[in-house]
Amino acid sequence: MTSPTPPDEPITAEGDSFTCPMHPEVTSDHPGRCPKCGMFLQPDGQPPAPAAHQHTHPGQPAAHQEHGGQSAPPPQADTGPRDGEWTCPMHPEIRQDGPGECPICGMALEPVSVGVHDGPNPELADMRRRLRVAAVLSLPLVVLAMVPALAVGAWVPWVELALSTPVVWWAGWPFFARGARSVASRHLNMFTLVSLGVGAAWFYSVVAVLAPGIFPAIMRDDGGRVGVYFEAAAVIITLVLLGQVLELRARDQTSGAIRALLDLSPATAHRINPDGEEEEVPSADLQVGDHCRVRPGEKIPADGIVVDGHAYVDESMITGEPVPVDKNPGDRVIGGTITSGGSLVIEATGLGADSTLARIVDLVSQAQRSQAPIQGLVDKISAVFVPVVIGIALITFAVWATVGPQPRLPFAIVAAVSVLIIACPCALGLATPMSIMVGVGRGARDGVLVKNAEALERLQKIDTLVVDKTGTLTQGHPSLVDQKVVAGHHAEIVLAMAAAVESGSEHPLARAIVDAARERDVTVPTATAFTAHPGGGVEALVDGHQVMVGSPAFLTTQHADTTPLTDDIDAFRRQGATAVIVTVDGQPASILAIADPLKPTTAQAIDDLRHRGMRIVMLTGDNATTAHAIADELHIDEVIADVLPDQKHGHVQRFQEQGHTVAMAGDGVNDAPALAGADVGVAMGTGTDVAIESADVTLLGGDLAALVKARDLSVDTMRNIKQNLLFAFIYNVIGIPIAAGVLYPAFGWLLSPMIAAAAMALSSVSVITNSLRLRRHH
Repeated sequence: MTSPTPPDEPITAEGDSFTCPMHPEVTSDHPGRCPKCGMFLQPDGQPPAPAAHQHTHPGQPAAHQEHGGQSAPPPQADTGPRDGEWTCPMHPEIRQDGPGECPICGMALEPVSVGVHDGPNPELADMRRRLRVAAVLSLPLVVLAMVPALAVGAWVPWVELALSTPVVWWAGWPFFARGARSVASRHLNMFTLVSLGVGAAWFYSVVAVLAPGIFPAIMRDDGGRVGVYFEAAAVIITLVLLGQVLELRARDQTSGAIRALLDLSPATAHRINPDGEEEEVPSADLQVGDHCRVRPGEKIPADGIVVDGHAYVDESMITGEPVPVDKNPGDRVIGGTITSGGSLVIEATGLGADSTLARIVDLVSQAQRSQAPIQGLVDKISAVFVPVVIGIALITFAVWATVGPQPRLPFAIVAAVSVLIIACPCALGLATPMSIMVGVGRGARDGVLVKNAEALERLQKIDTLVVDKTGTLTQGHPSLVDQKVVAGHHAEIVLAMAAAVESGSEHPLARAIVDAARERDVTVPTATAFTAHPGGGVEALVDGHQVMVGSPAFLTTQHADTTPLTDDIDAFRRQGATAVIVTVDGQPASILAIADPLKPTTAQAIDDLRHRGMRIVMLTGDNATTAHAIADELHIDEVIADVLPDQKHGHVQRFQEQGHTVAMAGDGVNDAPALAGADVGVAMGTGTDVAIESADVTLLGGDLAALVKARDLSVDTMRNIKQNLLFAFIYNVIGIPIAAGVLYPAFGWLLSPMIAAAAMALSSVSVITNSLRLRRHH
């Protein structure tokens, strides 16, 4: 009887070939793990595991999926954006192929991806055209209404009818169509109120012109005419169109960060053909593996690896960091970034949808369409708001028609229409999505990718930040940080000998020694008779001297007397460094201190985060001595060292069970489960793909200083949303009673429908303007 397949192993069949779902270039004839990300290889033909994950947070029923081979991902529907897919800016759950209108709020759908349409927003162009016609025809109506001397003669109402009809029924037709659909779908919205209010004013006025005799004498003037509201209906449509144009323009502006990223991609590339000749080709024609030359000042045409040359690269548009990055052979480069101070030859590795720019655009687009939890409260209020407003308008009409002053019917219509118009909930509906769209765009500009609005909202509530050490606090690769020499030896000569011996080793500590010699321009001699002692050190013959490089414990076994160096060894260890001893002809010559240095901005970032109310916890698999040395330098609140990769997630859960809201920052495959389980997972953009996919926030520059920006962005965005909601609620609380006429008995004030329409448009513009202020925060 065979044992069942373990839950974390993929089910396989004989004769399958296997591919990594994260790195399709990795293939094998046998099952196993991807050497790049650690995920299990899957049989070809089996749907790949979805890259996105679902979180489990307090109060959320969503299932949680861990990466890095922790569990086999269940099949899921594809929820990612597709080319040609359109969505509602207020209701991102509405998706369809091609343009249309939202069945919930009536707004025109817009492309999920900025790159879906090349030209201007078609709805904006249409609304502008309608606005121009409405404004031209409404202007004489306003003049006739405001200058009584002109409004004489029986022809005036007929002129007003002729001018207002195309405004109401052509320029305003989209509002009536959306209003009708809202009633049919039982999702009453702002267009329900606009169409009811404008329709009531226009039809009343038409009856007054065509059949004035049916109205009582008290409602007719000396010439037998009944007062009409054609100008009110036309001006309301014009003002609503103005509000729509301003709103659509603002929505276009929120995608400015994405368009700036799209504009980074150069149109052409200098491809190096197999014969060594260079030719200029469209960047779109590049293939993975092509070699390209990038001259000083040019944009890099694709993601790739430097194979030759040296240059500084300005990555500020991607990472938000203004200092150019030194690039040498073997370093990764990002398409769209700009070279300076040198030229490079790169091998293209990421093109089209697989490029960094494309992934960033995709993530920002999705995040801008996502809903923050606070939006749920707004949706619940909006669901009952419109029916309540219609009820208030009916009550207003009934009261004015029953006990109001004469002529009662016109007064009742004016008051009811004013209530319907001024209470349009567009400001309430725009309050949250506008702030989210602007906030996410600002984050992209600053090198902070936020995957969804929920993470952006939750980030401001974080009270505990759990950080990995290597690659998060530190640079992620060991370097020579100090050197002490024994009397009678010269530091550079000993370093040159050590580098000669280590040049034959691939160990990270060996690389640190060789790199240090190169950085100091030390001439490295040739070593012979190289011998490696696994786990201990290496030795070789250099310029006639037997040179050995290794740990103190190993060299003791080789009968080298390291006793005089004990104090220095201990001092280096207390500083978090690894002590490596170099002996020449059996005698100690130097101690090399090798450590993974802190990133230059780490200390300031930790200090800034602490001042923002976060408790900092280091969670690392490194030994306690090194971990505490770094923690003391950074004033970190708590250290948990010697942690195995599968234990990190448990520590995050423990903090959550204690009532803390936890953010986890890391960069490795071993951090992925903890990143997925944290309330907010924060990945370093320089880390592994699995870590980035598991996180909610990605710091493109791989720098914790960007987390400070992300925290401030969350606080600013939520404050902005609350300001918008407060303004929208106060506006309606004040506006609706005034429109209903509560001030008329005391002051004789009755709001004109035109003034109500202007106030409604102003409320939307105010919310939009307040949201756009987020772009100016730094």
